[in-house]
Amino acid sequence: MTKHAIVRSLFPSQFATLLLASAIGIPAVAQQSQPSSDTQSPPPAQTTQSAQHQYPEAAPYVAPAKEGFWGHVNPFARKVWVRKQTDPINNRLTELDQVNAKNAADIKDVDSRAQAGIFKAQSAADAANQTATAAGTQAQNASGIAQTASGHVDQLNSTVSGLDKYHQVSDIDVTFRGGNPVLSADAKKQLDDLAAGVTGQTGYILEMEAHSRMAGSAGIQTSQRLAESVERYLLTEHQIPVYRMHYVALGNAEVASEVASAGEETKPMKKTSDVHVRLMANSLAAQGATSPQGVASSTGADRP
Repeated sequence: MTKHAIVRSLFPSQFATLLLASAIGIPAVAQQSQPSSDTQSPPPAQTTQSAQHQYPEAAPYVAPAKEGFWGHVNPFARKVWVRKQTDPINNRLTELDQVNAKNAADIKDVDSRAQAGIFKAQSAADAANQTATAAGTQAQNASGIAQTASGHVDQLNSTVSGLDKYHQVSDIDVTFRGGNPVLSADAKKQLDDLAAGVTGQTGYILEMEAHSRMAGSAGIQTSQRLAESVERYLLTEHQIPVYRMHYVALGNAEVASEVASAGEETKPMKKTSDVHVRLMANSLAAQGATSPQGVASSTGADRP
């Protein structure tokens, strides 16, 4: 049997009465405890208007952070609570670290670009300096070359202007007997000595003036045969080039220079048959080679 059944069996009438009184008394007490809405509550509109005129608007209420029973320092705080308290600080520190890292990276980037710009400018300046130095060297070389070329031009002008200037080295008279164009032993000896002095040399010519005792065209023809005899001997016996030998057949006429040097008023006639040979040398044309050596002049020797 349960406890309530035992109680009912012992006090059946009293228990029923108690339950009835309780059911009736509880609503009455509840009605007495509630205030009357008509006597105590002011009208909503008037209350709101009076609160706006009498009191300023209050700041929103912020609930204090729950710090636990132990206050700020809770030796038995859980890891979750500690993490909640330290996460904002860690996040802020992380942001600051990121900002510092970004600033450091920006500074490093600016510094690297500045260094690169400085290096590039220095390289450009060095290259410009080298170019200027090379240009100065080339200018000096060009000036030297120009001066050398000017000297060569002056030397060439002097050489060209002096190509037709010859001076006499020596002269000989090759005589013939009776206008016969046969060379005597003495005549050959003279020509051999003359050829020995010009063998292997340059810058010389042989001028020959052929004379005859005969007058008129016969004398000119005779003197021409005498000059050809001398030229033929030098060419065949001593291989003197033909372009270095030049002759003129004068017959029995004298040249104007000989007449002027003799101081005679009338033009004399040649009384002998001979070929006057002059060795003429050009010192400019013979540069770098030994000048021709002449033989002793035999002008007027061995005349019949």
